[in-house]
Amino acid sequence: MKAAGHVTCSGTTKMAATSRSCRVSVLLMFVSSVLSLSLGLFSGGDAYRRQLSVQLNPGLPLPAPGGDLLHVRAVGDNDTLHFLFCSQGAPTLLIVHTNTSSSTVKVDWPKFEARNNSGSVKVEPESSVLYSTAIIFSRLLEYDDVNNTADPSSDLFPPYELQGFQWSGLSLSEESAQLCGAAKNFSSGSFCLQLAMFQSEGRDQSMPHLLHTANTSQIKVWLDGVLPRAARSRFVLEVQAVGGAYPLSRVEIHRSIDDEFTPTIFKVSQWVSLANGSSDVLGFLQWKPVAYRRSNPALEYATQCRHSEPRRTNGEETAAQSALVKAFYAEPESFGLNVSFGTAGEPFYNSTRFLSWTMLVGIGSPPVDSFSPLVMSMMAVGLGTPMILLLLGGVYVCVRKRAAPSAMAYEPIN
Repeated sequence: MKAAGHVTCSGTTKMAATSRSCRVSVLLMFVSSVLSLSLGLFSGGDAYRRQLSVQLNPGLPLPAPGGDLLHVRAVGDNDTLHFLFCSQGAPTLLIVHTNTSSSTVKVDWPKFEARNNSGSVKVEPESSVLYSTAIIFSRLLEYDDVNNTADPSSDLFPPYELQGFQWSGLSLSEESAQLCGAAKNFSSGSFCLQLAMFQSEGRDQSMPHLLHTANTSQIKVWLDGVLPRAARSRFVLEVQAVGGAYPLSRVEIHRSIDDEFTPTIFKVSQWVSLANGSSDVLGFLQWKPVAYRRSNPALEYATQCRHSEPRRTNGEETAAQSALVKAFYAEPESFGLNVSFGTAGEPFYNSTRFLSWTMLVGIGSPPVDSFSPLVMSMMAVGLGTPMILLLLGGVYVCVRKRAAPSAMAYEPIN
């Protein structure tokens, strides 16, 4: 009788211990999996880096009389990106990609200042050049939106030609440069551009929080304090893309289910350059269809922006607007589009007298937004928790079923 009682107690204890062990093991496996996933996500990303060097008016000991030329050299393991930002004529950004880490920029300043022929700005060796593209900010258009339809096809005022603006000198700060100017008939305010360069992948701290890589630069343009010519004025920015054989020619719209970094915005627009018969992107201009009506961008001051379809323009006429394009391209090919700010029913420019828009310019495939590591971890926990509860419930039921017959196998002996 004592022996029988002893055996019953021992079997139950072992079953309980096995049950607790199973639960603990499964729980540890779940926690380990979530931690491994989270660590993997946080440690992921593009680790590629470039070494940046900045030079204002390369090869010229004195300030350039007609406007500044900024050269940023971004050196990779076996290639180089040359970013040239110029205020002679309409503001222009030129990107040249070479297949060597030793390529350099040469400027023939007398010819460059004359603006009468190409070849005064070169990247040497010329045989190392893989791809180049230039972005010209050519005109600022203003229209009177009397009916609040945000239709810029009518009631246009005479355009502001940016090549005729009076530009200040470039203001340099670490890895960025700022340029501001005004038309002769501006009674107040200015039109500004800020160029930012990057050594590696990251995300801008200000909305719309664009994702950048070491192969991109970011341009922010803004209109600040300019007196509008009508109480219901809205603005349109004309942008020209210039290249050799493959200029930016097509705009692609990519949609996403994620608006984590730019709330309410689920689309990204990409003006891309494609080689003939290929889907590979050579260069791009990327933006989210949103602008901001305050200098500190926030959701409550967001306004939508729209673009027209790119259309081919006269390359020689486009190059004449920019000293840099004229100096670099012998046979330029160009396309242009307009970006309009504001939609029907939204506040007019006069409400804040401020408007800003941000874009990326780079080579290769544009950066692609994805869920952040924090969101991915939360998703993993959210999806994993019900599964682990089901597993623990299954283990508990199995253990109970196995324990019940064992307890019935030993009946008391009278």
